[in-house]
Amino acid sequence: MIVPYSTMRRPWVLFLVAVSSFAQTASPPTEESRLLFAQIGDIMHGLSEITGWPVKRKVPADYITRAQLQAYVQKRIRREVKPEELRIESLTLKMFGLVPEDFDLEKATVDLVTEQAAAFYDYNRKRLFITETSATFIEQRIVLVHELAHALADQQFSLSRYIRKGASSDDDSAAREAVMEGQATWLMWAYSSKLNGGEARPSEMILDTMRNAGATGGGGGFPVFEKAPLYLRESLVFPYNQGLLFQDAVYRRLGRGSFSEVFRNAPRTTSQILHPDMYFTSRGPSPLKVMEPPQRKKYKVLAQGSVGEFDGRILLQEYISRAEADRIAPGWRGGAFRLYEEKKSRRPLLTCSSEWDTEESARAWFEAYRRILEGKSKFVKVAVQTGDVLEGRNERGRFDVRLEGRQVSSIEGLPLAKLD
Repeated sequence: MIVPYSTMRRPWVLFLVAVSSFAQTASPPTEESRLLFAQIGDIMHGLSEITGWPVKRKVPADYITRAQLQAYVQKRIRREVKPEELRIESLTLKMFGLVPEDFDLEKATVDLVTEQAAAFYDYNRKRLFITETSATFIEQRIVLVHELAHALADQQFSLSRYIRKGASSDDDSAAREAVMEGQATWLMWAYSSKLNGGEARPSEMILDTMRNAGATGGGGGFPVFEKAPLYLRESLVFPYNQGLLFQDAVYRRLGRGSFSEVFRNAPRTTSQILHPDMYFTSRGPSPLKVMEPPQRKKYKVLAQGSVGEFDGRILLQEYISRAEADRIAPGWRGGAFRLYEEKKSRRPLLTCSSEWDTEESARAWFEAYRRILEGKSKFVKVAVQTGDVLEGRNERGRFDVRLEGRQVSSIEGLPLAKLD
């Protein structure tokens, strides 16, 4: 996923910052919370039987209210994230066309976390939190299983080290997050199936639901989520849905050993999550160079990172169609971007390169990119269009898109003087 700093996994700056070290005073225990948390030992034992992992220590748990969570998220963002970092992240997403120009990243983060966080495991404090909701006791127990799956994995492989220090790129980080959330979701359904007398694995019905799931609205139950840009909605569900399908595919090959394998040998790209066969056959993306702007000394680099199949897929889906995304995106083999800012005017400039499995796939992306540009721009005026060159301008300045073999490169935001 596209993020300006390699330490970030979300497409917005602060989700992990917001919930990874919750230090607020927890809510007073209730009779229901005592009954729920009394099951932690049995659940951990059941997860241990499924994975083969030993339980090394008890996992403390607390309830928190939505109000406590919201207040803490706001406070932590303001304390941990510099305004300039937030500006750069917002600008990156806007330059790609993944969020609208008037999008408020900080507010969206606070509102989404507050609405969506039913529970979370704090891998720094080794404690989990359940958010007080109107959910039934059984629903809360299912959520508890998911968080305890994280806790058990953390006892075998440090999740903090895995997600924060192990990744080599932004797309790598997104793949690792899908491992964490997908495995916990897989184990959640496997535990439920075993508890009901079935096999300790998700049912075919659950797998089919995940295959067909998208970031659609929740029937009015999650208004913030429903109004969020497609990229944020898909970024929220991707680690759970596609991560579960990835874990299931690896489990079918390796059995119980799959639970450790995905931590010891982590996938390196979102393509490997979306196409699990690539996890066993692909070594990951090759390093890509991106174009530099003319008169390079006039610019400073604000952000740089990788671009994955997930990102390209969302651009296609947002501005063309899901059918085109399904047709073109699987050919993605790697991508990189760099965001510049002109030192005097502070005008942004974005460069991006992508590599494809075949020249035909690269051409399909090159041809689709004009439609993406038209979709994300207020206007597009094309000056040159050939079989491998697209030049023109939009409200941000001049753009130049080029096809060379299996690589497509673009630069957006060049000064208009050179065109006019």
